[in-house]
Amino acid sequence: MESVISRVQEIHPVEVVERLKNREALRIIDVRSDLEIEQGKIPEAVHIPLFEVIDRYSEWDRGEEIIFVCRSGRRSMAVCQVLTLEGFRNVKNMSGGMLAYPAAL
Repeated sequence: MESVISRVQEIHPVEVVERLKNREALRIIDVRSDLEIEQGKIPEAVHIPLFEVIDRYSEWDRGEEIIFVCRSGRRSMAVCQVLTLEGFRNVKNMSGGMLAYPAAL
């Protein structure tokens, strides 16, 4: 049986930057805390703290590409794992999180 972890897709921060530069409409959700957000975020990202995601996921299309972001990629990976179990087919974890994001905030 395939593990949930192996089913979670990852996207490299450089790819996110390139797609944003190409003006792609991306759904990016930043799950960091309010304090972390104060230090800067991807301008196109929507801030939904980790503890609120479970209450909000019914708002999202289960087939839509959704990129999740946190500081290092661990919390966003956990979100992707849970959503994959809930039937989401195109959630992606931004590998390395904001620590690996190359663009200046």
